[in-house]
Amino acid sequence: MSELNKTASELMVQFGANAATDIEFDFPIGFKEVEGIHSRTDFDLSQHQKFSGKKMQYFESETDERFIPYVVETSIGLDRTFLMVLSHAFHEEMVPDANGKLEERILLKLAPVLAPVKLAILPLVKKDGLPEIGMKIFNELKFKFNCKYEEKDSIGRRYRRQDAIGTPFCITVDHQTTQDETVTIRYRDSMKQERIKLPKLETVLTGELSFKKLLQSLQ
Repeated sequence: MSELNKTASELMVQFGANAATDIEFDFPIGFKEVEGIHSRTDFDLSQHQKFSGKKMQYFESETDERFIPYVVETSIGLDRTFLMVLSHAFHEEMVPDANGKLEERILLKLAPVLAPVKLAILPLVKKDGLPEIGMKIFNELKFKFNCKYEEKDSIGRRYRRQDAIGTPFCITVDHQTTQDETVTIRYRDSMKQERIKLPKLETVLTGELSFKKLLQSLQ
């Protein structure tokens, strides 16, 4: 054991910990600690009991014994956690544009449940009644999801802006919407699109934004 590790171990014993583990994350700048976990044994509660005069013991009825519980101390920095999430989500990739030429796409692959903006409602053009339909959808969904309405610039540029802020779903209102009451839902990560009936839109989005969906994606 090196002198440095020996000194650290002696300090741990002196201040009541008998084991310590650090959780590190591989940031773009290298591995950095994000969380420390320490086994404090019964040192903390024993000291509290000693100096406060209040019993910190726990009674176990099955074994008919009393003991001072051990404490596992863990701490994780909020700023480091935030940086870890952003570092993991940030991606740069080359994808074909409308003309088939490769262009850079910057996106945040945030888990949908973590994304600040859940969806964007985008009318294909600013005429033919499409903005009115888009605003109607926005007003129906804005109290259920944190969503945005946007009609400025081409649909491709709007997609890229939403990719960059991590919006997982874009709802596009086009001329077919006026005929059969369907909209296109675009998935951020895959850029795949599918048509959905307007009455089913809220149900589909609720399922996609659930923690159950997140857990399924991690399996």
